[in-house]
Amino acid sequence: MLNRIIALAIAAAAVAATPVAASAPVSCKTTPAQIRTLAAAKGGEGAAKAIHLVATGEKLCAADAKFEAGKKFAQAAKLLGTELAALPAIGQ
Repeated sequence: MLNRIIALAIAAAAVAATPVAASAPVSCKTTPAQIRTLAAAKGGEGAAKAIHLVATGEKLCAADAKFEAGKKFAQAAKLLGTELAALPAIGQ
């Protein structure tokens, strides 16, 4: 019985800690361009990895897997030292 309570508590904590990709607005048209612009400004190996993640995210968008694409875009933004939710502010 105690094991079930602990398992439920852990599951509830995992649900409460939603990833950034789930909460940040993702546009399959503007988000890749914003990340590419930031990667071009940053340069380096992290930027190259971010560009690769963006390309994967765009393929996922084309396959109508927007949630999974958002995860890739969030990973790319993190590699560049920012959060996905901060990208619209960077472009302004």
